Amino acid sequence: MTELQRIAERYARREASDRYSLLRPEVWQMWQERQRALLKLLARRPGQPADWRATEVGCGAGGNLLDLLRLGLMPAHLTGVELLPERLAAARAALPEGVTLLAGDASAAPVAPASQDLVLQSTVFSSILDDALQQRVADAMWRWLKPGGAVVWYDFTVNNPRNPDVRGVPLRRVRALFPQGHFTARRVTLAPPLARALPAAYGLLNAVPWLRTHRLVLIEKP
Repeated sequence: MTELQRIAERYARREASDRYSLLRPEVWQMWQERQRALLKLLARRPGQPADWRATEVGCGAGGNLLDLLRLGLMPAHLTGVELLPERLAAARAALPEGVTLLAGDASAAPVAPASQDLVLQSTVFSSILDDALQQRVADAMWRWLKPGGAVVWYDFTVNNPRNPDVRGVPLRRVRALFPQGHFTARRVTLAPPLARALPAAYGLLNAVPWLRTHRLVLIEKP
């Protein structure tokens, strides 16, 4: 079994639930915090969003691509790559027809070199347990970027001892994956078990930096 097949199998084991619904108070607080931090980073980017081209690795059901549309990016300038057919179908149902959606291995996706202003990934690399595949996907993301473009990275940094299907990706590993990049990193997102247990205290607990388990990183290409 290849690592791609193992990833699909691991996702299939996850129970369907409303754990990630934006109607849950801890989820919308995580989302709003991440959006605020991301918008601050993107506000410093050159040009206008309507002119940017962006590709997301692991676009899932299309939520992040919808956020980029709200930011002002044009459907024809957006591409999503997704391994799992059922998620790709959900994205196709949610997104305008002008958005390009590609199925399969992101490391082999037919995205033109030096064509993208932004390449995004959100909690994808923590689901790739094979170092070589991680590097191949990172190399593809870097190859797609224009000079001056940037990878937008969001993932957790610590291992979850109760979930062997994922592993944290510390900042030193991100730097190894993109050795030529210029990094701007922010710690974000209250540890999800705490957020789920105490959603009313999200803001108070999240003020403690070491309780934040994820990093939002802008990795700029010279």
